[in-house]
Amino acid sequence: MTKAVTARLQEKLQDLQDPDGPARAFRVVMTASALAEAEASDRRHAAGETLGPLDGKLVSVKDILDVRGEQSLAGSGQRGETPRVAADAPVVARLRAAGAVVIGKTVLDEYCFTCDGINSHFGTPGNARDPLRIPGGSSSGAGVAVGLGVCDIAIGSDTGGSIRIPAALNGVAGFKPTARRVPLEGCFPLAPQLDSLGPLARSVAELAATDAVLAADDPAPLLSVPAGAMRLALPPARLTEGMEPAVARAFHAACARLREAGATFIDCPIDDLLARMLEVTADASFAAIEAARIHAHWLRDEGAVAQSRIAKWLARRLDYPAAHYDWMLDQCAQLIAQMDARLRNVDAVLMPTVPITAPLIRDLERDEDFAAAVEWLLLRNCQIANQFDLTAVSLPLPVAGLPVGLMLMARGGTDRHLLAVAQGVESLLAA
Repeated sequence: MTKAVTARLQEKLQDLQDPDGPARAFRVVMTASALAEAEASDRRHAAGETLGPLDGKLVSVKDILDVRGEQSLAGSGQRGETPRVAADAPVVARLRAAGAVVIGKTVLDEYCFTCDGINSHFGTPGNARDPLRIPGGSSSGAGVAVGLGVCDIAIGSDTGGSIRIPAALNGVAGFKPTARRVPLEGCFPLAPQLDSLGPLARSVAELAATDAVLAADDPAPLLSVPAGAMRLALPPARLTEGMEPAVARAFHAACARLREAGATFIDCPIDDLLARMLEVTADASFAAIEAARIHAHWLRDEGAVAQSRIAKWLARRLDYPAAHYDWMLDQCAQLIAQMDARLRNVDAVLMPTVPITAPLIRDLERDEDFAAAVEWLLLRNCQIANQFDLTAVSLPLPVAGLPVGLMLMARGGTDRHLLAVAQGVESLLAA
């Protein structure tokens, strides 16, 4: 018999009493409201009623989303005086309407801007597999919370990989929807052109069920695409450079398994488009330019800058020429259209989510150059989906050591089909 929701929640709340355990993933745990939601779910189940597949699921949300009665601190100590909000963000309201039990708000990189998970304001939530290692970010607490099993689903945001990176490093699944598929109202922004909200979970089925709720989409069960019906492409060489041996072994084994099961691998050259995007963004990234505008008010305050890990990167983009940014947007729009055309006959492009496993936190904190190199490796593959307005999912690969992620990337707007393909891949690799 399935354990009652309230009983499961109480077990997790007990675990959250340990500051060195799952509690490290959370900024705030909302005990009273979560218990009320769990009890309501149990009453529905006892009456033979349900609000859908998320009814009774334990869900956390990243601390950039408005939750009624709580602050949204966005990973920064600068926002300590931010008032508590009066209403839930639309995605939080949709989760609650679907019967989800919202247990708390997870920690993140300061203002979502970095992707290693290190946060000097609220502490770094060590990796779910090894707390001495980075969790990845910026949805760091989300990845750790699901990885440790304290919640079934975590809602994160993804501007350059911030869902998929912590998913890969913590051994869980993570989904980046096409931009604007899920409403961003009530969410503290990083770069509105690139931002997406999506779930991390243990399975593709949970990702799909959550995505349907967040996007107010059809909640019908996902039908897996069998390997024999998949049309897959391999990435350009530049996206497999620098792979750790463990990542390379796991990636090549997954590709071989798909071939053996009948998947068709077709040629889909995109290297020229990636090279051109690197040229367009060589002077500055879209995220840095947009974030500098959002944070301009404190980036001119020397006292505030001194307290921020990200200020030196953002300050360089203050007063960035509007004409050049408009040119970047125009170039990006052309590249998005070209990428869409290239991927038209492909179900997904496969690649390692990130080419490395999680390094030690202390190594990044001691060596700024090493930290910058890690940041680039974490972003390199993932940011493509954001830049080219694509959808992407990261799946955990079956490995004995530190977690490794497999990313499937597809045309924007094909979210449900990509998840169906991902579920087929998941089933094959788990067999």
